[in-house]
Amino acid sequence: MKLWGGRFTKETNQLVHNFNASISFDQRFYRQDIEGSMAHVTMLCKQDILTEDEKDTIIAGLSGILEEIENGSLEIDGTYEDIHSFVEAHLISRIGDAGKKLHTGRSRNDQVALDMKLYTRNEVIETKELLKNLLSVLLRIMKENTHTFMPGFTHLQKAQPITLAHHMGAYFEMFKRDVSRLEDIYKRMNLSPIGSGALAGTTYPLDRAYTAKLLAFDGPTLNSMDSVADRDYLIEYLSAMATIMMHLSRFSEEVIIWNSNEYQFVDIDDSYSTGSSIMPQKKNPDIAELVRGKTGRVYGALMSLLTTMKGIPLAYNKDMQEDKELAFDAMDTTKGCIALFTGMLDTMKFNKETMENSAKNGFTNATDAADYLVNHGVPFRDAHGIIGQLVLLCIDKNCSLDQLPLSEYQAVSSVFQEDIYEAISLDTCVEKRNTIGAPGKQAMAEVIKIYEEYLK
Repeated sequence: MKLWGGRFTKETNQLVHNFNASISFDQRFYRQDIEGSMAHVTMLCKQDILTEDEKDTIIAGLSGILEEIENGSLEIDGTYEDIHSFVEAHLISRIGDAGKKLHTGRSRNDQVALDMKLYTRNEVIETKELLKNLLSVLLRIMKENTHTFMPGFTHLQKAQPITLAHHMGAYFEMFKRDVSRLEDIYKRMNLSPIGSGALAGTTYPLDRAYTAKLLAFDGPTLNSMDSVADRDYLIEYLSAMATIMMHLSRFSEEVIIWNSNEYQFVDIDDSYSTGSSIMPQKKNPDIAELVRGKTGRVYGALMSLLTTMKGIPLAYNKDMQEDKELAFDAMDTTKGCIALFTGMLDTMKFNKETMENSAKNGFTNATDAADYLVNHGVPFRDAHGIIGQLVLLCIDKNCSLDQLPLSEYQAVSSVFQEDIYEAISLDTCVEKRNTIGAPGKQAMAEVIKIYEEYLK
């Protein structure tokens, strides 16, 4: 069944039908299509466009179709052009002429705009909840590791000592911003397009505000042309997902590095690892690598939709059917990656002693040694040069600054005294950094409290 056959005298070429049809992928939002139709006929009845009996008959028929699709007794038939025609055809076959009144006062253009928006809105909510789960795991790790020392890096070289809590807090901030982006998208997109018709509204006395209320929208859209041609919200959501995947990919890269034999900062749980078919010693960080790799799929979906939309005149054009397949794939990919990464992180073991030794042996306390000299009246530029000489000396002697004898310090500068060792201990280097956002225990306790309130 087609919803537009009256004008035509020939059947559609089968290849044209296959090329044009969308039911293979838009069947995904059968629930949104049916729920939107229920709200629409409820409004039509309120406006005396349908009778109470007609409304009840249509809703009962739609409810039966929904139930049967979900319990598997009604299979969505791929011979139909789209999910809208499938639902309407089955409704008419079940309840007769009353079913033919379902489409009163609407077009497939505003119908598909509604379905896509309802579906995307649900996806935004689900993505946000998955991020909240990830944030909860990050917060637990932070609470448990405010005194777990590790090197902080710049240029992938050891820079200054921090804590694991501080490092995890950086990702907490990233994913917290991702949540806020999703919340912003939800607010902007939560207006109902149904009732816009093909592009110019309708002569029927629809109550669009009432339909919007029934579907939990904040109100109706204010321009019928924009309503059927708008995919900004989907582009925004794809952009937000691309950013989420970028953050996950950065985190995955660090997990992969930390899992290497050279670092050994972490042990990934067996349930989130795989082995080699030829090398029995291997334990591979496949989840992290796949998350990193799948980021490109989500980027591709964003660029695809941006490219599709860039040359489309108002209002609806068939090009816009291309908003679905890659977007659906990006949604599935992003949600799956968040869930798997959260599980991997939650079961990961951190090798605290290895991390601390790495910080000690990487001259991460060199800046604090320079600050020691500055606090004793040495100009910073001179102090920088003195510590550089000492680092070279340590490299030559294969030792750390902590292990260098005081006599060696004093041979370079008489300013050094016994208290240099306390000044450059990891504990001192970290704990004296207590401005908000720094890794000191006091500062971290304040931030953790803020995060706990946020997650409540």
